[in-house]
Amino acid sequence: MRWMDEFAREELAKGLIDRIHRLAQRLGRPITIMEVCGTHTVALFRHGVRAALPKNLRMISGPGCPVCVTPNEEIDTAIEMALKPDVILVTFGDMVRVPGSRKSLADARIEGADIRVVYSPLEALDIARANPERQIVFLGVGFETTAPTIGATINQAASEELANFSVFSAHKLVPPAMRALVLSGEVGVDGFMLPGHVCTVIGARPFEFLADEFGIPGMVTGFQPLDLLQGIAMLLDQIANDRHRIEIEYTRIVSREGNRQAQAILEKVFTPGDASWRGFGLLPSSGLHLSPTYSQFDAKRRIEVKIPPPVEHRGCRCDAVIRGALEPEECRLFRKVCTPEYPIGPCMVSSEGTCAAHFKYGEAQHPHPIEPPLEVKP
Repeated sequence: MRWMDEFAREELAKGLIDRIHRLAQRLGRPITIMEVCGTHTVALFRHGVRAALPKNLRMISGPGCPVCVTPNEEIDTAIEMALKPDVILVTFGDMVRVPGSRKSLADARIEGADIRVVYSPLEALDIARANPERQIVFLGVGFETTAPTIGATINQAASEELANFSVFSAHKLVPPAMRALVLSGEVGVDGFMLPGHVCTVIGARPFEFLADEFGIPGMVTGFQPLDLLQGIAMLLDQIANDRHRIEIEYTRIVSREGNRQAQAILEKVFTPGDASWRGFGLLPSSGLHLSPTYSQFDAKRRIEVKIPPPVEHRGCRCDAVIRGALEPEECRLFRKVCTPEYPIGPCMVSSEGTCAAHFKYGEAQHPHPIEPPLEVKP
């Protein structure tokens, strides 16, 4: 699509919008499509695609923000690890401001915890080399997209025999969450816009159960405006013609089988296991734990901490927003006390969070008073 000049892109976009409207009119009923990826949620807003869609086509967000689905118990555990005097906790920037049960990593930093933000897990190895007397814990949060890089980092640490480096793996696998979402029957979905980044690694094949077992079509879609429009049009075409397949719009990047090299790293370093998700609870085989070969790099084995029972913040509905069961505007805290400056839940913190996207691009484009959520307590 890069070779197209601006006029050609505009004409193609107009044609796709017209096709989407014609297909929606042909269906003649409300249609719900869930975009699973948080990056899709932001892109649909930012590029104005949502505003161009027919009124009977509703886009809802799913569990595609890794920061958002990280439960309080994992955040609380990471905070307790960080508060140990011999620990340096390293993580990506979004995680620092995510509220746990009683505090965030940012609060722990104020209390004296050594918490450092990096852009690559390899930077954590540099910190480990420079601080041999400290335990370096990398808090790994993400889906199949980021896990191979962290797996490669663990493999590098093993080759160097870095005894002071470990990983708190809070990685999640997307397909099990999609199965749980469909099985719950909580949200009726006509089709899924599947995550392009995740499918770059694992391919489209792991999502075929949606069509084969549940008769719900899916489209692996890219992130540019024409990708989004083309993906929606292709998905509507399936719905209108009563087809249910997992197709790939993002063919320039994604294949059915995925990236075998990245998958080999995952299989070498990690093993699937049960994992807790915000909004879903404990899901079987939905997380990535370190394999026995790399167990010496498992922070949860190396650094023992005890945490009080996790609690949720009163009134926060991130759990329902993650499942697509609630729009952010339906949460009583949204825009009133929960804002990007004073986030109550992770969906308002992450750059891929649904609440943050609705705040920035939705009705919240109009000024509203911002008040610190002093009255909102766990």
